[in-house]
Amino acid sequence: MSISERSSVGASDAVANFSTILQRVETGEEITITRDGSPVARLVPTRPIVSAERRREAITAMRQLASRNRLAGLRVKDMIAEGRK
Repeated sequence: MSISERSSVGASDAVANFSTILQRVETGEEITITRDGSPVARLVPTRPIVSAERRREAITAMRQLASRNRLAGLRVKDMIAEGRK
């Protein structure tokens, strides 16, 4: 199954196969638990799956952005004081 695919599992199957279902959720899958065919709960990953490469790219992009933003001789302390007036 693909990571973004949603699937459903009956409540009794969810109890019997909870470990397997958790493994599927850990890989990014969303699982809906049903009772008598009606959805009653949804298991979703707690955080998105992000590869190490994507994290490095994001950090590089943030550093590049930060390097372009300068205060041009202003001090943060002075700007805070000005904002409080």
